[in-house]
Amino acid sequence: MIDRVGFAADRRVVLDPFQVAAIDALDAGRSVLVAAPTGSGKTLVAEYAIDAALARGTKAFYTTPLKALSNQKFTDFCAHYGSDRVGLLTGDHSIRGEAPIVVMTTEVLRNMVYADSATLDNLGVVVLDEVHYLQDRFRGPVWEEVIVHLDHAVPLVCLSATVANAREVADWITSVRGATDAVVEEARPVALRNWYLVGERGRDACTLLPTFVGDGEPGQPNPEAQRLTRRPPGGAPRAVRGRLRTPTRDEVVALLAESGLLPAIVFVFSRAGCDQAVEHARAAAVSLTSPEERAEIRRIAAAHTASLADDEATVLGVASWQDALEHGIAAHHAGLVPPLKEAVEAAFTAGLVKVVFATETLALGVNMPARTVVIEKLTKFTGERHEFLTPGEYTQLTGRAGRRGIDTVGNAVVLWSPFVHFDQVASVAARGSEALVSAFRPTYNMAANLVARYDRATAHHLLGQSFAQFRADRDVVTLERQLAAARDRLARARSGAGAPGGSAAPSPGARGAERAAVARALRALEPGDVVLLGRRATRNVVVGRDGRRDGDRVVLIDPGGDVRRLGPDDFAEAPVAVARITLPEPYAPKNAAFRRAVADAARRARVRAGAGPGALRPGDRAGAARARDRAAAAAAAVTRAEKDVARLERRIRARGSSLTRQFDQVLALLESWGYVEDWDLTVAGTLLARLSTEQDLLLAEALREGWLAGLGPAELAAVASCCTYERRGPDAGMPGPPVRWPSSRVADAARRLERRWRDLAAAEDDLHLPGTRPPDPGLTPAVYEWASGERLAEVLGDELTAGDFVRHVRQLIDLLRQIGEVSPDPGVRDAARAAVTACHRGVVATASRVGVA
Repeated sequence: MIDRVGFAADRRVVLDPFQVAAIDALDAGRSVLVAAPTGSGKTLVAEYAIDAALARGTKAFYTTPLKALSNQKFTDFCAHYGSDRVGLLTGDHSIRGEAPIVVMTTEVLRNMVYADSATLDNLGVVVLDEVHYLQDRFRGPVWEEVIVHLDHAVPLVCLSATVANAREVADWITSVRGATDAVVEEARPVALRNWYLVGERGRDACTLLPTFVGDGEPGQPNPEAQRLTRRPPGGAPRAVRGRLRTPTRDEVVALLAESGLLPAIVFVFSRAGCDQAVEHARAAAVSLTSPEERAEIRRIAAAHTASLADDEATVLGVASWQDALEHGIAAHHAGLVPPLKEAVEAAFTAGLVKVVFATETLALGVNMPARTVVIEKLTKFTGERHEFLTPGEYTQLTGRAGRRGIDTVGNAVVLWSPFVHFDQVASVAARGSEALVSAFRPTYNMAANLVARYDRATAHHLLGQSFAQFRADRDVVTLERQLAAARDRLARARSGAGAPGGSAAPSPGARGAERAAVARALRALEPGDVVLLGRRATRNVVVGRDGRRDGDRVVLIDPGGDVRRLGPDDFAEAPVAVARITLPEPYAPKNAAFRRAVADAARRARVRAGAGPGALRPGDRAGAARARDRAAAAAAAVTRAEKDVARLERRIRARGSSLTRQFDQVLALLESWGYVEDWDLTVAGTLLARLSTEQDLLLAEALREGWLAGLGPAELAAVASCCTYERRGPDAGMPGPPVRWPSSRVADAARRLERRWRDLAAAEDDLHLPGTRPPDPGLTPAVYEWASGERLAEVLGDELTAGDFVRHVRQLIDLLRQIGEVSPDPGVRDAARAAVTACHRGVVATASRVGVA
């Protein structure tokens, strides 16, 4: 235990209550999960844990999901603790790996754990930064592997963005490793104000409206914005589109400057859009900096680009980039090479650059707070389709709004769009964080490592300790309760239908008519309507509609103050409003006090005479319904109940052991392909256990079959790029253009990979396993030329940006290093190491450096 007063004084801070709670847990010997908004001071908890570990004479590991974040944290820690006490381990760097404090990517720690590395000796604490990455589709399992397999005597400090189920995550870690406290801070360090910016045709000025009105954020959706964007009675949606328009980027920048809302980050969700915005601003002679600021920006730009060769600077357009930067405008996206991105970050953080047009990658861990965040539209292209931003993504983006210690309030501005109604904007802004889900699944490399380290029963047990299985097990408890209720409903329905052994299903037309009648009744309900539900005729209040589903679903608050979402399939008869209340203000259905007030008002409401209960059960229908209609409704209730029982039984079976079943299928494939035999790794299996890549099994096949033998360094790099490169964009799933093979040997090896992938895809399909993506030879010519010493200008094509190329080559270098370590062929090992040297040059080497001043 260290002196926390001295710790805080050393960092010149006053500890916030959530930081004190987290430190209390650490001092008591417990692990801790800290879930708090961006910029709230989560890292301070990690630094306390590091100081405490050093004071005990033990080591500390700090892991991040990204090399750039690891580099940044390494630089920060070197400045605070001294360079001799801090190490860095990433795919690019191995610096002082035995230092008391080591910063690394999470994959490096995972590989250490599986290898039982001696570097883990005397480890006193592990910090898992950005632990919400465990829901990442491709990399998420790594976080769960570390949490499950790391020595349980080592305490964890897990840092996460705000998630709705932080306590559930902490409960899971407790079940795996021992006592773990969840410390949740929902208050932002700087309050957020949401705005809606609308342009009107025929007017030069734009209207900036608060998204919410009333006390606090979020309040009620602004009725003025609702009126402005509402279509006229009887009018078509294009009537609104003809009257309103999306503000231009020039208008947005001018309004922000005039309103004192700079510096700002404008999220565009398109690299081309970011670059075009900067070009347009410079063409319009926009300048947001003073002569003194421009001089300082020049110094920063020079420091970050000094190592670029002249021809590389020309290809990268450094001159035009620096001109815009000096005038306070920049782009930030994955198409920029790291030195240029890092210069933008440094100049923006220093308050010199005033507007950055960025894609959403800026929101992932980069420390760039702004006074204002602008979101051009609430839809983005995912690489396959256009999708709405989730509330969690909105929270992540707007987390950059508001600089602690500088701004009293941060601002989030959403622009009007003809495709998104204002109510959708308000809904996304009001809903906040989402639950963290697991992306865990057994991979081939994971299966090989489990076989290498554990017996079969222990491996199955460890899979059962994943967050995915933890949630599934909790779901099973809930599903069992639902199943019991469904069986009860089925028994009552059969009794009501007079057919204990079952009843013939009604015609589709009868059920469709009944459902349509219920749907019409639900659409007629309005917020504040009181309906009676269930056998006890409990009073439930309609508070809105479920925007995540169709418009027939309503959101209600029951007598206990809980939220319920019900649709036509939940009702056996049409619900009718029996009373009406005035909803409390501000409108905040997520707030417990609001829900209690609604339930209290419903209890006091005067129910209309003759109102009947039981909308959720078969009951007497109004009017003189004929007997056959009642029989059809009863038969429909039986059919629905039978389907509910069958559906719930299937869901329980699927959740019971889904991961262990999938693991056994992976194991069966590895056994049939000769990687595992009688729960022992073969020579090929040992090779697979050391390959950490998305296409692990495919690369293992190439190495054991000798397809890479005899290739020169440039050829080997070209072939290996098939396992790291993946074409993105709208045509990603379509056949690519004909490949310009750099040599016949590269073509032959790549075609062998393609054929073996087809065999693997067929085997995975037979076993119902997630498919391995196919090898992509699209980068082979460029990689071959680069590894052969060609200049950047000759390597880049019309569709390949320098930033993309550098990123792909750095990923390739990681894979080549693995091949150089694990290949059974000495010639392949030598070629892989030579390929690393050939690729790690020029702008690629510059992008890998740390500590640029």
